[in-house]
Amino acid sequence: MKNEKHDAEKSNPQKLKSEKSAAGRKRSVSGRWVAQMGLYVAVALICSYIETLIPIQFGVPGIKLGLANLVVLLVLYTMNAKDAFLVSVLRILLAGFMFGNPFSILYSLSGGFLSFLVMWLLKRSGKLHCISVSVAGGISHNVGQLLLASVVVENYHIFYYIPVLILAGLLTGLVIGIVSQEIILRLENRTNVC
Repeated sequence: MKNEKHDAEKSNPQKLKSEKSAAGRKRSVSGRWVAQMGLYVAVALICSYIETLIPIQFGVPGIKLGLANLVVLLVLYTMNAKDAFLVSVLRILLAGFMFGNPFSILYSLSGGFLSFLVMWLLKRSGKLHCISVSVAGGISHNVGQLLLASVVVENYHIFYYIPVLILAGLLTGLVIGIVSQEIILRLENRTNVC
């Protein structure tokens, strides 16, 4: 059996060389992916940290700028949905452990899951630009957190906050969407990405 394999390698050395070359390329692409994902997660964590330093009080709990969503949008538009979801989840977990508490992780995950699902579906439809996708993501993130809060506190009167949270999601999503579109256009160096 060993001799047969050795004879096959001798008879077709070009095939063996191309197989080794393909395996090497696959490893370098994998290494590049890991490096890109590490960079995106690191930038998302930095955005989360910066957001904790900004002393903006809106008067309603749960309203944030959503700077880390900028990174999720970039990955969603420049890579793929699976990678964007991974960046989102890793960022939420790491930021929660570093800057938050178990409840902040829980609320962020609920908002993040709903937000990502909405953004992915809207992007997949191909009918909306990334600014609109970002606005929908900002609104759905706030709605996701509010839904979880209503279950946790067992009080549905907190839905009175929904108009304020929708407005906040719209405004922050608009700003993040505009910045995302500009970055994506510069990264891709073409005008038809968003």
